[in-house]
Amino acid sequence: MTTTNETRDADASQRQRSAAQIQAWLVAYLAVALKLDRAEIDVGKTFEAYGLDSAAAVGMTGDLEEWLGYEIDPALPYDHPTIADLAQRLAEAER
Repeated sequence: MTTTNETRDADASQRQRSAAQIQAWLVAYLAVALKLDRAEIDVGKTFEAYGLDSAAAVGMTGDLEEWLGYEIDPALPYDHPTIADLAQRLAEAER
């Protein structure tokens, strides 16, 4: 018989995402939002360089929270201003 804590821990481990998975999600999100091919998205380029304003960044953060299954600070895209940086930070936070 599993306990509630064991079930909760199993659910959390299933939601954990690698930096590569988060990066792929961010690339796909930006490609759709910017109407670009995924291959045109450079993970080392800043969100600002892609024209993401504060409203767009908040929207992206909200969608990312929904996908990840937990709340994240809406300032993270500013603190970690590239797809690669943000993906790495979020993956580390999930451990």
